[in-house]
Amino acid sequence: MRFDLHSHTNFSDGKLSPQELVERAVNFQLDVLAITDHDTVAGLEVAKQHISEQALPLSLVYGIEISTMWQNFEIHIVGLNIDPESQALQALISEQQNARESRAIQMGEKLAKCGFPNMLEKAKALVGEGTITRAHFARVLHDEGQVSTMQSAFDKYIGKGKRAFVKPLWCDIAKAVDVIHQAGGVAVLAHPMRYDMTSKWLRRLILDFKAAGGDGMEIVLPQMNPDQRRLMLTFCLEYDLYASLGSDFHYPSKWSDLGRNLIMPEQVKPIWQLFGH
Repeated sequence: MRFDLHSHTNFSDGKLSPQELVERAVNFQLDVLAITDHDTVAGLEVAKQHISEQALPLSLVYGIEISTMWQNFEIHIVGLNIDPESQALQALISEQQNARESRAIQMGEKLAKCGFPNMLEKAKALVGEGTITRAHFARVLHDEGQVSTMQSAFDKYIGKGKRAFVKPLWCDIAKAVDVIHQAGGVAVLAHPMRYDMTSKWLRRLILDFKAAGGDGMEIVLPQMNPDQRRLMLTFCLEYDLYASLGSDFHYPSKWSDLGRNLIMPEQVKPIWQLFGH
């Protein structure tokens, strides 16, 4: 069985529609795919319907990626096997969407002062029905030739500490975990290696996540070196968490794609053992 438990559609900051994403998952011979858009579940039913209509050989796991704040870090918590109709989840999504809208407005204002007018309107044109993220602003800056890559948009303007950065007002980890559990799901600490923190801080994060009732952590992503894989495996076993894996797919690239380099170590407890509990 081939699993990929972290992916995005154009309902948040991915480029593919839910239909295109599940078709690609089948083409890449995945058996199980989780769609985990940022603070929204709007793409799940669209994907489910397409799988059913086309009789695709793919199991879809309903998921979400919730943005949280912890010690001034933005930490992402993935909810897997959730009930999208959960009242607690819908209430949190509404709060998060309001925070996203407020942040986007302020970011647009700051980018205008940097010499880039009308960025909010341009970013929203990319969003369509989806959820606005910083990646949409980065894409506009890149498409207009203001930056050479999307990453440089973060490095120069919208990343932490830069001129157009706006501190997010997300919920805390404990609330995200609680709401995921209320929705019948399992809570996973997303891509721990990407938070630009020391091992000491990473241990603190994992301990706080576990104390909040967190279930598992992502220990396998496509772009991890062997040392990072060993460290994540060590933490997962040391803190007795379930293990998850995912590409964090947003769009096709030469560095990452659905299912690439996702092999679960034998000595861990896979997160999917909790599905259905």
